[in-house]
Amino acid sequence: MFRLRLIPDNTNIKFMKGRFVGLAMSAFLSIASIILFFYPGLNYGIDFRGGILMEVRLQQPADFPALRNLLGSMNLGEVALQEFGSPRDLLIRLERQGDDDAAQNAAAQRVRTELSQAYPGAEMRRVEVVGGKISAELFQSGLIAVGLALLAIAVYIWFRFEWMFALAAFITLLLDITKMIGFYAVTQLPFGLTAVAAVLTIIGYSINDKVVVYDRMRENLRKYKTMPLRELIDRSINETLSRTLFTSVTTFLAMVPLAFMGGEAVEVFAIGMLFGIIVGTSSSIFIAAPLVLITGEKWLRRRQKTNTEAETKAKATPAGQRS
Repeated sequence: MFRLRLIPDNTNIKFMKGRFVGLAMSAFLSIASIILFFYPGLNYGIDFRGGILMEVRLQQPADFPALRNLLGSMNLGEVALQEFGSPRDLLIRLERQGDDDAAQNAAAQRVRTELSQAYPGAEMRRVEVVGGKISAELFQSGLIAVGLALLAIAVYIWFRFEWMFALAAFITLLLDITKMIGFYAVTQLPFGLTAVAAVLTIIGYSINDKVVVYDRMRENLRKYKTMPLRELIDRSINETLSRTLFTSVTTFLAMVPLAFMGGEAVEVFAIGMLFGIIVGTSSSIFIAAPLVLITGEKWLRRRQKTNTEAETKAKATPAGQRS
């Protein structure tokens, strides 16, 4: 029976030869992402900035110049219009009106009234109004969610493996997150709760792949007691490479239709996931594994040597003399 193999069984790529290049490139991209976070900054969505989002269906294709003139004459500040699905569907975004929710609701009602008069039969399919206080609370909650996820994962890896694995995973996830932030800053996709959900999903996806590699490394540490750690890590990555690529490719392909045909509410999540899958997969090979090599080589080999000596001593001791 024919089986599709992305990676041959005897693959022996020397990943650790490029560990310093991979780490340097990752550090550069993360630093650039931090700079992009401050300038030009993120395009905060209504969830975090406050404002009004209206989804409208008209009886005829939308005339965007006429709509801009109509909404501009209402003196509501910056107005963004976007086609949403069919030519008759559009999204209207208005900046936050005043400091209280009453001003927000009043502005939303004014827009609803004007559109109903100018376009009879216009259907308001969705209206979201987020005040300043709520948006600040949502932003704080999003940051707390990301922080708790990182902390929980670091503790889990520490208990399941060793401290150097936890440290490498934590640093790698921080680098992955900064790159995700940089991606949203470059693309200017709306950064709201949906984007936070994408970041949290990528954290889980990325750590799952790293656990697979770490688990194989731990097995090989027991199996190849004299193999140099650098060679052992290369072997572990090659042995799990087929699984890593299959998982990444299938997840990536599942996100593509959502990114291009899922609509505005889904594309922010799906496009972020596409980028995050690439980042998470590459970081497992070029960041997480080299960090284990750098931080834990002496510790792992020292412990392995101690265990080997103990096993040798136990085998050499006659059965009757063992307590």
